[in-house]
Amino acid sequence: MKKWQCTVCGYIHEGDEPPEECPVCGADRSKFIEMVSEEPVETEIDQPESEDKKPEDKKMDSKPEPPIFRPKLNFIFDLMVKHHVHPVLVHIPNGVLPASVIFIVLAALFNFSGLSQAAFYNLIFVVLTLPLVLFSGYIEWQKKYSGQLTRLFKTKIICAAVVSLTAIILVVWLFIDPQAATSSSNLLFLLINLVMLTAAGIAGFIGGKFVFKD
Repeated sequence: MKKWQCTVCGYIHEGDEPPEECPVCGADRSKFIEMVSEEPVETEIDQPESEDKKPEDKKMDSKPEPPIFRPKLNFIFDLMVKHHVHPVLVHIPNGVLPASVIFIVLAALFNFSGLSQAAFYNLIFVVLTLPLVLFSGYIEWQKKYSGQLTRLFKTKIICAAVVSLTAIILVVWLFIDPQAATSSSNLLFLLINLVMLTAAGIAGFIGGKFVFKD
């Protein structure tokens, strides 16, 4: 049975042909390469130096890809990807955001403005942490997945934009009208909360597919 590896996310498929689309990242079949051996392929760094080869020839043979960012930044960004900065950071707002929505729903059900105020402060925290989450996500997308814009990556980017926009709208709304959750015209306010929560859930689900590759 042949094995095919997705060059975008590393998913391995077994079969006579590569799949039409990677089930993890959504890359098309052109991004798959056949794994002829499970042993790691030797690179020029692994191979012993040849005495007959001149230093000039070595420079001509090696064609490293140019770094995406400046060298110093590139080193820092590599460390960010290596130590999983984005998955760690994304858990912070993703843990607070559902609590905020729950507070809003409870405030609407029981007409308790104190819960609405708690939601307001939680949303402020979410808005303040989102720039770091989005930045680290962009770095991981560029460094780990070569900036591939597959269907799943597009969906994740759209969801991240929706979460950011709706969170800002809700913060501004609650700042102008602290009683928005308990007022008679709170249906639109509640709907925006549900949209934000749904977008965050979809983005988290896709992120889980990239991590666990299932």
